[in-house]
Amino acid sequence: MIRLFHVSDVHFGKEDKAAVAWFTELVATEKPDAVIMTGDLTMRARTKEFVEGGAWLKGLAAPVTLEVGNHDIPYYWDPIRRFIAPYTRYAAVERMIEKPLELHGVTIVPLKTTARAQWRWNWSKGRVSQSSLRRALALIEDAPKENLIFIAAHHPLIEGPTKGTAKTARGDEALTELAAAGANAVLTGHVHDPFDIPVERNGRIVRMIGAGTLSVRTRNSPPGFNEIRIDGTSFETLARTHGPEPVHRVGDTL
Repeated sequence: MIRLFHVSDVHFGKEDKAAVAWFTELVATEKPDAVIMTGDLTMRARTKEFVEGGAWLKGLAAPVTLEVGNHDIPYYWDPIRRFIAPYTRYAAVERMIEKPLELHGVTIVPLKTTARAQWRWNWSKGRVSQSSLRRALALIEDAPKENLIFIAAHHPLIEGPTKGTAKTARGDEALTELAAAGANAVLTGHVHDPFDIPVERNGRIVRMIGAGTLSVRTRNSPPGFNEIRIDGTSFETLARTHGPEPVHRVGDTL
């Protein structure tokens, strides 16, 4: 059995310190096969937040891949850094960013959904560029044909059963193309609540799986993360929460 810890939106600077320590201990004691971090490592993309978040990720006792979240890009009041050098503060975790992972029977494919600018007012929402989608499709093409394919992105590609929204531009079209290429699931963050919903695309089912948050910025659920258990070609999502209900299966409702 393959076990993935899918964590998101830790927001260093507004992290829940007790929840972060709890997650770190679980990684050390339960030894998952990989940690999939789907973005918003920081709160304001400040150097101190990246240093602390980078040290935390590098200290985890598992392989890690990291997606860029909208909070990980310098904000509008720092336009030069946002547009010219948005990722310079990622030095501590540079090798983890959008890193494909190959496990026994599972391939993790990164998909960038953040943008420095968009033709709309709210730049925190998602966007799938042609180049990002092409790269993901190429990685799927190169993966072993018998593998399960999990896409890792920050923004949900379509809206799920959550209070928060992603409104990802070109997300629906990207989901259709990824499903046609063989993707089995899309792992995301951004909305701070867990979900696992099946979506049909041209006769294929692809699962949309969202993780909660390890920050103090909770919404409908306590701080937590997803554990994805993979047995052959089947898998299930368990929400692990730092709260009164420590483990429960994630279905199509919260």
